[in-house]
Amino acid sequence: MKQLIVIIAALFIVIPNTFAGGPWTKSKNSYYLKLSEWWTVFDQHYTDLGLIDPNVTTGVFNTSFYGEYGLTDRFNVIANVPVFSRNYMNNVRSRTTGEIIIPGEALNAIGDIDLGLKYGLSQGSFPVSVSVFLGLPTGTIGGGSQGNLQTGDGEFNQMIQLDAGSGFQLGSINGYASTYVAFNNRTKQFSEEIRYGAEVGLGFWNRRVWINARLQAVESLKNGATAETVTSTSIFANNTEFISLGSELAVYLTDKLGVSAGFAGAVRGEVIAAAPSYSVGVFIDINK
Repeated sequence: MKQLIVIIAALFIVIPNTFAGGPWTKSKNSYYLKLSEWWTVFDQHYTDLGLIDPNVTTGVFNTSFYGEYGLTDRFNVIANVPVFSRNYMNNVRSRTTGEIIIPGEALNAIGDIDLGLKYGLSQGSFPVSVSVFLGLPTGTIGGGSQGNLQTGDGEFNQMIQLDAGSGFQLGSINGYASTYVAFNNRTKQFSEEIRYGAEVGLGFWNRRVWINARLQAVESLKNGATAETVTSTSIFANNTEFISLGSELAVYLTDKLGVSAGFAGAVRGEVIAAAPSYSVGVFIDINK
């Protein structure tokens, strides 16, 4: 049961990175708003040895609001708010009799909120930015009769991130490439993390249709408490590692309004679901 708690918690880390602005900052009084739905349903997972084991069918659904606003041409404020999160587990049945051993349950609550501040160190053809994110423990932990349903990790974390990138042109096709590296400091005996990733995107039809390919990774420093010395709540999502590949399609219906759809999945992992995740969203992009 402790292992399953950790697996479910790790799902919230592999959610596609909504901080998709990369090194580019919004200009003063410009903003980007997005309402999205992300979900995954899985019946197997990567163990702490990187092997795949089965588990009871579990689903996680997050409805999130993301916003980025330009205080100045260099300073942006960022908020990612999972306004509704649903975590459920199916019934656990006996393989011999078919009887229900553990009834299925569900938890509906708000998730953990992320707040950030981004500063553009350089702009122009090769922008570089630095960001600080605060992860607030606003989600629910230890829910359900078994204490294995949750919508957050219960700890306050601080992450500093460095982004760099550049735009390019391929004939009539616009493109961009960006990369990032981050250090995530965690509390309550959770291990610190190194995060890194890269993204390449192409814009078609006068930049009204964008498609990207994205790599994201988390490497745990494994310097926190272990499962044998702390409670199940304290080991929530500890020592998770993964490399995830994904893609997203964004279509501007007007100059300011658009829709998006994407997917991602771990190609290597430890204590993480072995199943893809999906997302759909609607966004408003206002440039002053």
